[in-house]
Amino acid sequence: MLEPDIGFFAVTIPAVIFAGISKGGFGSGVAFASASILAIYLDPGQALALMLPLLMLIDLATLKPYWRRWSGPDARLLILGGLPGVALGALLYRATDADLLRLLIGGISLAFVAWQMARGRGWVREFASRLPPMAGLLAGTVAGFTSFVSHAGGPPAAVYLLSQRLGKTEFQATTVLTFWALNIAKFIPYAWLGMFTLDTARAGLLLAPFALLGAWLGVKAHHLVPERAFFALAHVMLTLTGVKLIWDALG
Repeated sequence: MLEPDIGFFAVTIPAVIFAGISKGGFGSGVAFASASILAIYLDPGQALALMLPLLMLIDLATLKPYWRRWSGPDARLLILGGLPGVALGALLYRATDADLLRLLIGGISLAFVAWQMARGRGWVREFASRLPPMAGLLAGTVAGFTSFVSHAGGPPAAVYLLSQRLGKTEFQATTVLTFWALNIAKFIPYAWLGMFTLDTARAGLLLAPFALLGAWLGVKAHHLVPERAFFALAHVMLTLTGVKLIWDALG
């Protein structure tokens, strides 16, 4: 049972606001930290099911400020590639248990932090030229899969989009459009797999205002808050939650 008590709201409210800020202002790359945090407090399946409608609400709220400021061809490639990735994620979910999901979510969290640190230290070089369309489809497939199992589709999508030399706002708008479409695609298999319950629906309604607050703050922060400070905080959160999830899964 999912009990919306004081402890529940102490964890979920900051997590949901953080997801809104990330998706609304910083390219969705670390919004999945919210799902990682919730997976410590809740069953991983419950955490994913609780977050998906809230992420869809954030997507809807952030579409308007970035309307038609995206790169249409790049978004199209990522979405088309993402659909089979979502299907692969659904197949894995049917064949797995809660501990494997914790291991996957924790591993993805730590892998993302490691990749970002490698980029920051110059160990991973930026692409000298734009990646071809086939790379966009492949990145979309990986994004669809990781998005399904941990809401962590941002990093693989970012690898491709960064190679396209998009401006900051165009990059942000493209990720908003891409994951708006992929989150809609995820809703059907989530429902089919029975991940949504009356408890997650009730909790989602209570948390919806905080998701919208986070989205509004994210759009404002897009032009005001230094990306370095925001991502530094996110990396600490992902490292701590990733280690905890892996420890719980192997314990």
